[in-house]
Amino acid sequence: MKECFAFDQRLGISIPDLKLDWDHYKKEVQHSILFNWEKIRGSIPDRIAELEEDINEKQALLSNESDFPRSCELNSEIAELASIINDLWIWFRANQTVSTKVHQ
Repeated sequence: MKECFAFDQRLGISIPDLKLDWDHYKKEVQHSILFNWEKIRGSIPDRIAELEEDINEKQALLSNESDFPRSCELNSEIAELASIINDLWIWFRANQTVSTKVHQ
């Protein structure tokens, strides 16, 4: 099943990486892919919580930072973490309808 997913370093999770059109997979393989995706999808809120902790730490550092270049760096890091969170929520929500197929 690992061949159907690729680890995304930026997001910190594996995401679907299907080599074939969905209908070209056997039903058993489709169910296995959906089952694995549901497990990965279920871990997304935990990954988001980790990133939110990182943001909170960086915001605390930023509130006490007097060096302007370092403040800019922290702001940039916070923005990147927020962007990752946004992308994770997109993956989480966009695949809700796909995940319901697991239960059918």
